[in-house]
Amino acid sequence: MIQKKPSKSSLRELTIRNLGVIDTAEIEFKSGLTVLTGETGAGKTMVLTALNLILGGKSDSDFVRSGQERLIVSGKFEIGEALSLIIEDAGGIVEENEVIINRSVTNQGKSKISLGGAVSSATQVSEMAQELIEIHAQASSARLSKGSVQLELLDSFAGHENLVSDYSTDFEEHLNLRKRVAELERQLSVRDLEIAKLEAIVKDFERVKPQPGEIAELENEINKLGAVEELNTGIIQALATINSEENSAISALGLSKKILENLKGKDSALDSLIEDQSESIYGLVEVTGKIERYLSGLEADPARFDFLQLRKSELLGLVKKYGTGSDREIAYENLLAEAEEASSRLADLQGGDLRLEELKNQSKEKFKELQSSAKKLSASRITSAGKLSEAITNELALLAMANAKLIVSVLQSDETESKNYSASGLDAVSFLFTSHSDGKPLPLAKGASGGELSRVMLAVEVVLAKNSPVGTYIFDEVDAGVGGKAAVEVGKRLALLAKNSQVIVVTHLAQVATWADNHLVVTKSESGSVTQSNIIEVTGSERRKEIARLLSGQDESISAQEHARELLDMVAKASAEMIG
Repeated sequence: MIQKKPSKSSLRELTIRNLGVIDTAEIEFKSGLTVLTGETGAGKTMVLTALNLILGGKSDSDFVRSGQERLIVSGKFEIGEALSLIIEDAGGIVEENEVIINRSVTNQGKSKISLGGAVSSATQVSEMAQELIEIHAQASSARLSKGSVQLELLDSFAGHENLVSDYSTDFEEHLNLRKRVAELERQLSVRDLEIAKLEAIVKDFERVKPQPGEIAELENEINKLGAVEELNTGIIQALATINSEENSAISALGLSKKILENLKGKDSALDSLIEDQSESIYGLVEVTGKIERYLSGLEADPARFDFLQLRKSELLGLVKKYGTGSDREIAYENLLAEAEEASSRLADLQGGDLRLEELKNQSKEKFKELQSSAKKLSASRITSAGKLSEAITNELALLAMANAKLIVSVLQSDETESKNYSASGLDAVSFLFTSHSDGKPLPLAKGASGGELSRVMLAVEVVLAKNSPVGTYIFDEVDAGVGGKAAVEVGKRLALLAKNSQVIVVTHLAQVATWADNHLVVTKSESGSVTQSNIIEVTGSERRKEIARLLSGQDESISAQEHARELLDMVAKASAEMIG
């Protein structure tokens, strides 16, 4: 039966070794809403640090547990088909729709990361991780106040990727034409010298026809042909050692293999070792054959050697004549890039004033296209801004902010002035907020308190999640500055968000924790000067004790446990009504 690929990604397992206060932890994450609670300093933040490292975040030797050589974190993710193809194209392995990302950091600060078993880079994993997990730490609320972020959120809600793409293409082409006009105007004053230089470059490059990476390839072959005798002697000696008639290593291994195969079936553990030995012997024989074939093709070629030396001399001559910088390889590659542009620059200069006029006309025509695409994008943003304002305001009402209102403002600059066009368009987007029905809407940073800003961020995420490819959302104390009824509503909205996505929340509030489908607790134990954290899943009475601790600070308090039971029962009833 063919296994159906998931439409959204999700985090399945997280393994932590020697990270901060955590010695060893293996955490299984399930679907729905998972909350992570624990005393201050127990290590909840380290769980998010582990995830950040796995997703390509910045590493630091200070993360390594005291007295240990290195930390190791590993995450297993269930992913969709699109991400599977990206990872497999990068050389990674995806098995049963799951991929494993590993990260290690030494106490010297050295970091390694692998994606699906293949060596990767933090940058590559970070780019791919944007579709895996979205993390909202406490600083994310402040980030929401930035105009550039608000513009991105509006475009994401609008879903007009085609309009953004069309505008970006027109903007880049127009910008390139303006640069060419400015460059040509500058160069026309010294065009004779520039033309002479470019003509020489074009002529020499047409004659030599250098290729990228050619110097390194030539040097490798020159080294090989210059050492044919040494290579020949060394390989013959090595093969003789392996295939000697009297003391043949392969014959000895073959005899060993034959003897061990007679013992097969006596012990499954030994059978496995015998199979490993057979594969190793086969590998040795195969490599030996490859070396023999390499030897058979190894011969001196004086004519080829002379040709390569001459070719290398030609290429180095180009670098010496036209290259810049002390690094030969970089100078060579930069020279190739410069030569690619030489012909078009030469045509610009030789055309003189006529060419300048032609470029200016092209720039004017492209500016008209840019104006058209900018108008379409602005019109779509203005339409979508009204819908996003209404959607977020409705969500805020459900987060115990009945009189709050959020307005997405789109201000369009003068379209006739080319200086008003930026890479994102003509528009300045601003989120205006008021917590009172008769209050004046102000920019988020000025109009919202810390607790209100956290709820605005949650409301935005709930609205955008419907069309987002991200399958897992992680909130680090999104309930900061919130309490009472508002905290209950925050938990409820998180639970609703978890109906369509995996949601993981770090919280200190019982009103939020009670909505969880899965409850993880980070506990801290101390032995002398050594602190160690453990992560366990709690259910039943143990969960009730943890809720009681969150409520009163005392997990053994009878009254607190009764309050916890009442809160859990209330949430269970509300959850059933939501499902119904």
